[in-house]
Amino acid sequence: MEIFTLLETLEEMLEGSKNVPFSNKCIVNKEEILDIIKEIRLKLPDDLKQAKWIREERERIILEAQKEADDIVKEAENRIISMIDEHEITRKAYELKAQIIESANEMSREISKGTKDYADNLLGKIEVVLEDAIKTIQNNRKELK
Repeated sequence: MEIFTLLETLEEMLEGSKNVPFSNKCIVNKEEILDIIKEIRLKLPDDLKQAKWIREERERIILEAQKEADDIVKEAENRIISMIDEHEITRKAYELKAQIIESANEMSREISKGTKDYADNLLGKIEVVLEDAIKTIQNNRKELK
């Protein structure tokens, strides 16, 4: 992710800068720092769009899995109706229906959990980047004052 690269560049610039004698302040190239902050601001909307896409994709996958589960249930019900006269076949159909429903529900849960975990992870990373950027900006503003 380019934002992390930009933040690492900021860190390297700060770590490699000259210290002001008898203080914990350092001398940095203001224009370079501001350019990097500007790039971070330009790239953040892309990450937010990606997070929104992930959320929408998660919802689409869940709806698709639910539709597939409903289709499987309908198919199982149709099979049961066509075999209702024979007891053994009926029993097997009910077992198969339960297995299919459980399998579809499990797949739906796994897809849902996976997309939620992925979205949460991505949003957590974005949160950390934003917090670090805000801290850096606040520190830079304090130093400028």
